[in-house]
Amino acid sequence: MSFSSDTKAELCRAPLQKRCCAVSEAYGILLFCNLFSAEEIRIVTSSPELAERLPKLFKKAFGLAFDAVSETDIKGKFSFYMTDPTHVSQVVEAYGYEPGGILAHHINLGVLEDYCCKASFLRGAFLAGGSLTDPEKSYHMEFVTDHYNVSREMFSVLLELGFSPKDASRGGNYVIYFKQSEAIEDFLTLIGAPLAAMDIMNAKVEKDMRNAVNRRVNCDSANADKIVTAAAEQLEALRRIEETTGLEDLPEKLYETALLRIANPEASLTDLAQLAMPPVSKSCMGHRIRKLMELAGGTPV
Repeated sequence: MSFSSDTKAELCRAPLQKRCCAVSEAYGILLFCNLFSAEEIRIVTSSPELAERLPKLFKKAFGLAFDAVSETDIKGKFSFYMTDPTHVSQVVEAYGYEPGGILAHHINLGVLEDYCCKASFLRGAFLAGGSLTDPEKSYHMEFVTDHYNVSREMFSVLLELGFSPKDASRGGNYVIYFKQSEAIEDFLTLIGAPLAAMDIMNAKVEKDMRNAVNRRVNCDSANADKIVTAAAEQLEALRRIEETTGLEDLPEKLYETALLRIANPEASLTDLAQLAMPPVSKSCMGHRIRKLMELAGGTPV
């Protein structure tokens, strides 16, 4: 199963307690489902958890059962039908639409007066028209509909709840989406998927840790390269001194430093400072190395 499917499975475990919230959740599903008209309702889903929840949801919301439930030609997909005029009219009237007329797809905000009902509506919308990428790959959640008014009005609902979604059009459809992990976590927690929200948090922590380790490794590697390059230049300077005046003629402290560098060609200045007898500070060791480089006619390091 995908992360999006797992999230929808978690949402379908949310208890059906208040009728007003069941009506709101069903509203979200209907506005994002395959067909919602004054003559027919058709909901198609590949989620077995949603397929199990839908009959209970409609019973709680409207006291109705679907007129037919069938498996589609595509294995694993189920279709829920409501075609009885009386049943369809009862559902349509619950949302303030005129029965028998042309059903204009928009959100009747009067149905979503309470905070719990708004959350339930968004849960239904996600179950029917939402998707979520695996947080191991990227952070992206979106809702897709071909109804402009539904998209605009849902955008307003999200703003009212404190979210800052983005919107776009794609292939004749209207898309509302989030790309910030924190916003997705808050949204999932709101609609009843705290475990999915926690999975995103954990994935983010793991990514941050991997990035921190990679930065540290890259930094250490760069520092090691610098140390090797500097040590090679210093050894070459000592070779020039040996060939001209000789290392033995150096002042005592510089002579000891030269021998330390020759004996420890890959050591850093800090390491060399600790190896000195007695140990000296890094700045002191750096001063001695610069003196050696100057004596050799090289670039001070």
